[in-house]
Parts: sequence; C-alpha cells; structure tokens
Amino acid sequence: MITTLSGDTSRLLATVDFVKEQDTAALLPLLFPGLDGPELRSLVEHCRFSHAALLVFPSDETELRAMLADCGLVADLPGRPSVVVRERLAVRHRRPAAELDVGILRPDVAGADGEHRTVEVFALTVPPGSGLEEIAACERERQHEAHVAFEVVAPDPLVLRGLASTFARYGAVPDGGGYNPHENGTVFYFGASAEAKAGYRRLELYVPGDHRDLLADHLDGHRARQPAETLLRLLTGAWTTQALATFAQLRVPDAMDGERAVGVEELARTVGARPGKLATLLRYLAMLGAVEEGHDGFRLTEPGALLRDGVPGSMRALALMYGGPFYESFAALGHTVRTGEVAFEHVFGENHFDHFARDPELAELFDQSMAAGSAMFDPLPTHPALTAAAEAPAGGTVVDIAGGNGELLGRVLAAHPRLHGVLLERPHAVEAARLRLEEAGHGTRCAFVTGDFADVPAGGDVYVLSRVLHDWDDERCREILRHCARAMPEHADLLVVERVLPSDGSVSLATAWDVHMMCNVGGRERQAGHYGRLFADAGLALVGRAPLPLDGNVLHVRKARPTSAG
Repeated sequence: MITTLSGDTSRLLATVDFVKEQDTAALLPLLFPGLDGPELRSLVEHCRFSHAALLVFPSDETELRAMLADCGLVADLPGRPSVVVRERLAVRHRRPAAELDVGILRPDVAGADGEHRTVEVFALTVPPGSGLEEIAACERERQHEAHVAFEVVAPDPLVLRGLASTFARYGAVPDGGGYNPHENGTVFYFGASAEAKAGYRRLELYVPGDHRDLLADHLDGHRARQPAETLLRLLTGAWTTQALATFAQLRVPDAMDGERAVGVEELARTVGARPGKLATLLRYLAMLGAVEEGHDGFRLTEPGALLRDGVPGSMRALALMYGGPFYESFAALGHTVRTGEVAFEHVFGENHFDHFARDPELAELFDQSMAAGSAMFDPLPTHPALTAAAEAPAGGTVVDIAGGNGELLGRVLAAHPRLHGVLLERPHAVEAARLRLEEAGHGTRCAFVTGDFADVPAGGDVYVLSRVLHDWDDERCREILRHCARAMPEHADLLVVERVLPSDGSVSLATAWDVHMMCNVGGRERQAGHYGRLFADAGLALVGRAPLPLDGNVLHVRKARPTSAG
C-alpha cells in the first residue's frame, strides 16, 4: 500500500502545482493551438479555468485523508457521490455501478493570479481484496478521468452552443458528460485535439443548473463515436423498465420524501425489503434520475415522485403495466414479427381487452394506466370545437367514446361548466367512470352508456375518440368511424386524439408506440395522411390538426360535404 499511496500522492501534487500556475487566458491556447484574437477574448469572457481533476484510489477514508494532507489540501470527508464518473467507470470496465464507490472532493487552491480554484479529486475506494485493483491499475496508466475544467460564467443556451462550437472548430470532440443532481450541475466533456500542449487529453465545461436538453445533443455526438457503448446502453433498457416497476410495486416512492433524504434501513423496514438489495436498486435508480443519493440516504426526485400512488399525474399504474403484462408479451415480439400474430395473444391465449376484463384488478390497473398519460390532455379542453359548443345558447353535449375511467371527460366538464357529457364504455369501466365523475362533482351533468362502438349515442355536439383508433386495424377503424358518422348531426365535430407518426422520419414517441401496438394489441400508429384516408372512407373529412404534449395530436374531423356533380 505504501507504493500505491506514494504514486497517487505524487500525481495529486503535480495536479495541485498545475492549478496554481495556470490561468484562463494562458491555458486556452495550450488546449486549442491557433486560438487567439477575438475568439480567445470571447472564450475568456464566457468561461474561466476552475479546476484540474484526478482520479485516485485510496483503500479507505483514512488513507484518502492522509493523501490530501500530504498535498496540503483540506476537504470535508466524505465527499459527494459522483454520478458521472461512476457511470463512466461502470461502462468502461463492465462492472455494476453499485460496486463502485466514487466520491468527489473539491479542496481549494489559490492560483498564481489570485483567482480561487479547486483540485477536483475523484476517489474510487479500493478495499484490499475487493477485486477493483485491476480497474485502479488501468485508470492510473490511461488517466481517463484526468482533465482540466472551465466553468461557464453565464449559463445561457446560446453561450453554451457557441462555446461548444468553438471547441469543435479547434479539434475538440464530444466525450460524454452528465447531470449531477447532488449539486445541480451539468458537465460537458470533450477530448482535446492531438495538437494540444497542456498535458491533458480531456477538458470539461461545467455549467451550474440543469441543462440536460443541450446535454442530449452533446451525448449524441459522443455516442456516434462509441458504437459499442451506445449498443450496451440500449441493451439494458429492460433493466430500466423492471427497476422502475419494482420501485413502484414495492411502494418505495410512497415511503420517501422529496425534501429530505431517508436512510436505506428505514426504507427497507417500511416496504419489507432487504436493505443491501434495496440500496443496490436505489443506486441504479439514482443513475436514472428517479432518486438522488446523499450522505443520509436517498431523496425522491420529481420524476420519481410520479411513481407514487394517488398523486396528481401518477404514472405508477403505467409502470406496473409496462413492467408486468406488457413486459411479458414483449418477450414474444419476435413471434409477431415472424408470423404477424399478436404477441400478447400468443403469450396469454386471448386479446388484451378480454384478458383484462376477466380480472377486475387488472382491468382497474389498465384503466389507471390509460389515465396516467393524462398530461397529453392538458390543452384539449381549450380546443375551439369544445369552446364553441360550450358557448352555444343551450350549451352543448360532449360524447366520449370508449372514454375509460372518465379522466378526459372530467377535464372537459371542469373547464366548461355549461357542457354536458355522455360516456360510452364497457360495464366495468362505466362504473369506474361514474364514481370518478360523481366524486369530481360532474355526476348530474353526465350520462353513462354501456355498450360497444355500435352504440355511439346520436345527437351530440362534439364526439371524442381518444387513443382508440390505434388499437385496431384499418377495417375495424373504418367501422368505428362509420358508427361515429351515423350518430353525428351535420354540425357536430369529432376530435380524434392519437400519436401521429412523423412523415419525415423525425424522432417521435409515436414510432415507439407503433411497435407497442403491433406487439400487444394488433393495432398501429399512423401518419396524418393515413388517418385522412380512413376518415374519407367513413364519409368524414380531416379539417385541422394541433399538437398535444407527449407527442400527441388532436385531429379535428367533420362530416364531409357532398361534392356537386358537373
């Protein structure tokens, strides 16, 4: 251990000396040979040299404390957990992140120019016999995590894009990064050009705050150069689904707090789990952003809070559905692709509507999961067709076809007190919707019809088909739309809520849901032109389209006007 300690201490001392000697204006041209004039002045204006970083490998906290003292550094121990470096090490060495105890320390160092700087010390604890010695030897040799860092003075998106563009122009390439919730900061890593003379091959832009939108573009550039890493991340998607589903199933979010950290032992007692195993799950969820890890335990984040039961916007039911029946059926996706048969039916022996209807608990879970995407509905009550119906002298009637548990219809009625509602659904769903709408105070303004699509009530002013057509093939869609057209008065509007496939190949949730519908329901998502043809076949016409959250769309449909001959 003496040799190891001396080696890490020597490396750390060299890093301290570098931080003391350098300043922003002198360091940037070393990293970007040829940078001068206005571009150099612009970079100096918008970012400042803040620290140099090193990864060291103490066997425990006592050894780390001695190493810092030998280098004249003072820091509070233990340090904050490192999300970014721990994940990079896990991917690089193909080890579970939970096995890598990496902390961050930032002891102060005074620069020669009087500026306040730090040495960023990443410490991977390597206890004797832990099996991590090979990682330590490799990292000491290759110095993957050693870098110099610049802090952005004004974290404006335009400034960030400009800095990244300048770095790229002088040979820097994206090399990862991440958001650290423990300190609310975003890091952008770059590989320096081959001509750099600073002795460091990597550099970092540190930006206070959450800038994951810009980080996503940056990481895309990195992953394009790391195909194996990209594929490995994709292949672990099933782990993510099960981790979130287990988190929800055990009701861990309900036992956590968004303001203070809760210890693993306390959480384990509350939810009936083994503390060590729960800690491993929570560390993985911290990497996903569902929780945050601190000195005293784990704290729930805003995304993680959506997995609580009974809270507004809860997505717990969706997690249980995607981690349960739909997870099982996706294992037979290959069967669907080979044969054309629906995977869900192949696995469970019947279609998912019949399967869920026979099990009251599963039926309720399915209806709750449908309501979990309710953010898609937020703007819908302000649609001009609904506003016009509400402003009619006698008010208006909205017919929600296959309206589930009444989530959408309740929002419409709450937004427009002069509207009345009719909900058409299967027997068990009608009772759930009746209870929900009565509890919301809309019971006297709503009628309930038990039946199928052939039973669409006539005489409404606005009809709604929300996430219905994607369940069915084209012929069944035409049949449903013809039932709607027969029931609709000439003045009536039909609002169809669906995810619409992009026609230009751009990224959309609709593309993912297209696979989901094929695998689990036998339906599909469609492009707007495809929907237009289905409407026309039923004597209807698409007259408008507006975007909704979660990549949704509302398609505005009316009865087609007869064309005059000659």
